[in-house]
Amino acid sequence: MVFFMLLLCHHGAPSSLPRRAIMPDRQDTDHRLADAPRRNLVDRFAPAVWKPYLRLARLDRPIGIWLLFWPCLWGLTAAALETGRSAPSFFLIMLFALGAILMRSAGCVFNDMADRDFDKRTPRTAKRPLATGEISLMRAALFLVILCGLGAVVLFQMNALAISLGIASLGLVALYPFMKRITYWPQIFLGFVFNWGALMGFAAEAETLAFSAWSLYAAGIFWTLGYDTIYALQDRDTDALIGVKSSALILGDRFWHGVACFYGASCLCLLAAGIFLEAGAVYYLCLAPAAGHFVFQLRRLEREGVSSALSLFRSNRLCGALIALALMAEAVSRAFLTPFFF
Repeated sequence: MVFFMLLLCHHGAPSSLPRRAIMPDRQDTDHRLADAPRRNLVDRFAPAVWKPYLRLARLDRPIGIWLLFWPCLWGLTAAALETGRSAPSFFLIMLFALGAILMRSAGCVFNDMADRDFDKRTPRTAKRPLATGEISLMRAALFLVILCGLGAVVLFQMNALAISLGIASLGLVALYPFMKRITYWPQIFLGFVFNWGALMGFAAEAETLAFSAWSLYAAGIFWTLGYDTIYALQDRDTDALIGVKSSALILGDRFWHGVACFYGASCLCLLAAGIFLEAGAVYYLCLAPAAGHFVFQLRRLEREGVSSALSLFRSNRLCGALIALALMAEAVSRAFLTPFFF
């Protein structure tokens, strides 16, 4: 599968793009990424020789790790609720946390290998290590193999169903970088990939899949459609110029309404998950802050538009945590409150 991904990456990038596309300043020796948080740990503390690889893995921008991890924790906690346990296995939580770091890093490396020609022509991505030539394609491929190998070690600590789901996800991972060349809805495919952990987490904890797991997966897909549409607003002008497709482009001036629909659908799926889990009032009350966060994002997006896109995208780290807390609060209430009231 890794060989297949590398082959796609080698042949999948366009050989030529419109000449009007924006080119980076080759004299610029500052390789910090435009969308990386200031004073991030990589820029502050990593040895110079490691920095290009850590930036390639987006470890200077850890938001993606959180967005990948939270659905895993949703699935783990929902499975504990389904099976009558008060909390998911701490060992599994640690495995999924490590897996989120490794596989998000691997996905970013593969994405940059596939998009290196596009990245050179987009201001926000022009300083990525493959776009600038800091790292060669061969070295990036070797780094990808190492990350996938470590990810496989983590995956094979789980049960057979979770392992099967993990292997199945590689097909989606391999296809995602090329969707922006084919469809205006690559964000849907990102949702499939980034929320697969909801299914894997549930399977790892419960050794089966239930309707609640699929509801959480659907909630995550709509959530990703919302936050990644917001993220894509940053590059709409350049994307239109170089031929990259996105939901932000196809929605045009209706992007706010699109994001509102996506977040609304996510809330409905979260409510459905509560019904399938036979959750009590605690779950629904604790889900209210997550819904409130969606409203906060929409109100700020309406007021500030594209200028707020990056900070709103990053704020979804908190939103994912609030959903996880709602599920955990339900688990705690069943373990400690139910015996006193029923």
